[in-house]
Amino acid sequence: MKVHFFGAAGEVTGSNSLIETGNKKIIVDCGMFQGGDFNEAKNHDPLPYNANEISAVLITHAHLDHVGRLPLLVKEGFTGFFYATPATMELAELVLKDALSVMEHDNIKFGRQVLYSEQDIAGVMQQFKPVDYYQWQDLFGDGSVKIYLRDAGHIFGSAFIEIDAEGKKIIFSGDVGNVHVPILRDTDNLPDDIDLLVCESTYGDKFHESDQTRREILEKAVLEAVKRGGVLMIPSFSLERTQELLYELDKLIEQEHRLPAMPIFLDSPLAIGATRVYRKYTQYYDESAVKLIKSGDDMFDFPGLVLSETRDDSKRINNTHNPKIIIAGAGMMNGGRILYHALRYLSDPQSTLLIIGYQAHGTLGRQIQEGATSVNVMGERVSVRCAVKTIGAFSAHGDQHKLLDWINSGKNLPKRICLNHGENNVRQFFAEKIKEKLGIDTTVVQKSLVIEI
Repeated sequence: MKVHFFGAAGEVTGSNSLIETGNKKIIVDCGMFQGGDFNEAKNHDPLPYNANEISAVLITHAHLDHVGRLPLLVKEGFTGFFYATPATMELAELVLKDALSVMEHDNIKFGRQVLYSEQDIAGVMQQFKPVDYYQWQDLFGDGSVKIYLRDAGHIFGSAFIEIDAEGKKIIFSGDVGNVHVPILRDTDNLPDDIDLLVCESTYGDKFHESDQTRREILEKAVLEAVKRGGVLMIPSFSLERTQELLYELDKLIEQEHRLPAMPIFLDSPLAIGATRVYRKYTQYYDESAVKLIKSGDDMFDFPGLVLSETRDDSKRINNTHNPKIIIAGAGMMNGGRILYHALRYLSDPQSTLLIIGYQAHGTLGRQIQEGATSVNVMGERVSVRCAVKTIGAFSAHGDQHKLLDWINSGKNLPKRICLNHGENNVRQFFAEKIKEKLGIDTTVVQKSLVIEI
């Protein structure tokens, strides 16, 4: 059995791997590369394999950097099934349609090429085969390749995938969730006797604040923004980060009365659509969220919250007096409605930008996070005069402690580890940490690497 690494492999976007077993070729994730532009040029490079030769596609979760190029597989002749949890399937459709909307907007405004069509997305959805957690799936009906999905605790419906073939067991982590995340269940433990663990390492060199500290920082950021009299902008990933943020704001405003009611705009059609999916699959909730629902509290609806679904709704936000909070996509500020608010408020000394998620190299969010005093927003040069704050504990990725604990969560350790998803310096640091703490042979993979199991 061979494993090919085509995406991520030195960065945190564009996840894409291929497994060869017997005469079958199986893809794990096929995501978009994300950087300075929403639709990076390398997304238009030819796929590194023939789509019509692929036997099956496995999807860990619905983030764009894991599903964003699925329509290309259909467009280029893939006729098999896409396997994912039911929630991932529904969220992936929302994510792909939202991405297409952004690309079509950028095509009209900037002349950028559109990657795929609505027909290609429809093709993906027609070829989806839902697989829920904790159920063996015989991919080809002959017992040659079986898969098993466990909860990764990263976003709603996320899974790490066990692949059993040729008497070997491979795990693809996808992205591993943080600890004490509201709404979601904890990450499941690893199974035993793993021959290869393909693992992410996004925060392999960092430690997040505690969940209590996270809530305190959020409360302080909101109160300071109110005192400054400006706008609190929160660029937020529409899946998980936004719902987690709403959960915390509901707690601070409606349950604990620690924050004053004020206009809070959720300016993201994708996040609004994703929240509807959250309401549908309550079986994926953790115990605390289940108790909250049973008590009659709707964690996604509280005083002051306004859903801005249409472009006209978004424009009307400007008519509301400060202070106010605007939660908008995209989370790395490389597209979406947050750019319009950034254009308007980054130069306002009374306003605040609160970064609550990972910012990839080259993105607007990363530039601001690293202290840029002026940035390019939609073709205009804008001074950064607003306050800039970061909360690491809102990340949907586990930190170094969580990743090490997870790798060590089975009855025995994986025989071999490949670090795929993460920046090069972080992956190298984390590989050394795994060797030091757990003594496991760990490979920092590069693009086009092929390993044999």
